[in-house]
Amino acid sequence: MMRVDAEIPISTVPSSLGTNGDKPDRSAEPADYLDMSSISDPALRPIAEKIAAREDLNFDDGMALWNSRDIFSIGHIANAIREARHGRVAYYNINRHINYTNICALSCKFCEFHRKRGEKGAYEYDLEEIYRQASRADQAGATEIHIVGGLHPWLPFEWYLEMLSGLRQRYPRLHLKCFTAIEIDHFSRISHLSVREVLLALREHGLGSLPGGGAEVFDDRVHDEVFQGKLRGDGWMRVHRIAHELGIATNATILYGHVETRAERINHLLKLRQLQNEAPGFQTIIPLSFIPDGSELGHLPGPTGLEDLKMLAISRLMLSNFAHVKAFWIMQSMKLSQVSLHFGVDDLDGTVVWYDITKRESGRGNPHQEQTVQDIRRIIAEAGFLPLERDTLYRRVIRQGVQWHVENTP
Repeated sequence: MMRVDAEIPISTVPSSLGTNGDKPDRSAEPADYLDMSSISDPALRPIAEKIAAREDLNFDDGMALWNSRDIFSIGHIANAIREARHGRVAYYNINRHINYTNICALSCKFCEFHRKRGEKGAYEYDLEEIYRQASRADQAGATEIHIVGGLHPWLPFEWYLEMLSGLRQRYPRLHLKCFTAIEIDHFSRISHLSVREVLLALREHGLGSLPGGGAEVFDDRVHDEVFQGKLRGDGWMRVHRIAHELGIATNATILYGHVETRAERINHLLKLRQLQNEAPGFQTIIPLSFIPDGSELGHLPGPTGLEDLKMLAISRLMLSNFAHVKAFWIMQSMKLSQVSLHFGVDDLDGTVVWYDITKRESGRGNPHQEQTVQDIRRIIAEAGFLPLERDTLYRRVIRQGVQWHVENTP
């Protein structure tokens, strides 16, 4: 059960942060936090100079970062951006994930989650079960419900609208972050509506924002090898472009560590940066570390800890127009996510509670995957940062137990 724990005593927050340590210095520049003498790999110094001058990195810069073995210098450069933007703040939120069904028309090789109806382990929640889970989140003081699922072959579009409107009526304070671009495209197909019409209908019924899932890697070769039949990268970007044009905030992801190359990862980030320039609306990049357990790609080793840290840091360095970089602790583990706060990451996601899409232990892991608020705050403070609770839109949450409000609002 999700708990809202007592505040961490101020004595656990390093005194060196000062009384204003929880507020970024808007006049700060990455150059203020860069020490060129600490960069050991000469190949990284031109990159650091670009960052100091606030210039965008190009493809060759991205590959130089991947080819360097100087992980600490990479972290130092990424952290310069992180501290210039966010000071010593590290964000988290109190949320709950609801995966409403694992029945899916697709059978992506990397996915352990999907089932066919009648297959062992297949499930689909009715609306009352979804409302019950949302009720528990609301009673525990959550600010966000994150809802995604498989592409159910038989649920009509009206069912999703009813779900949203029912949640909004029952729990009006919960922000509904729902449905990947893959699901939005699916809704368009089953409803015979355009993507724009689908998004407008969902928003009218309570949708608050879109998560970033389903992006995987924007490369047709990778797509055809691992998730053939799924919406391609250009389709994913089209959904998010339209959402941004409608004023709907979204997130972005990359699933790395399976069959893609490092060059394909850099191209993926560059495409995200271009879309953000053309149609702003992304809040954060969430690099997702591939966990092969239980999938058709179970023979692959998956990323190492150093690869995870590099991916997080390089995402911060390549995506100059993204405000935030999130380490989703379920993928990178909470221990590595804690370290990543010194490698460009400023957000550790939230309490999560229940997450059925990715499980370790050869896919047999417990879907009850939860962090308490006390543990999240302790981990952030121990790393030398100030924990700051945010809502979905990165507004500061003022909390007294399960009662809360957004800063400067009633």
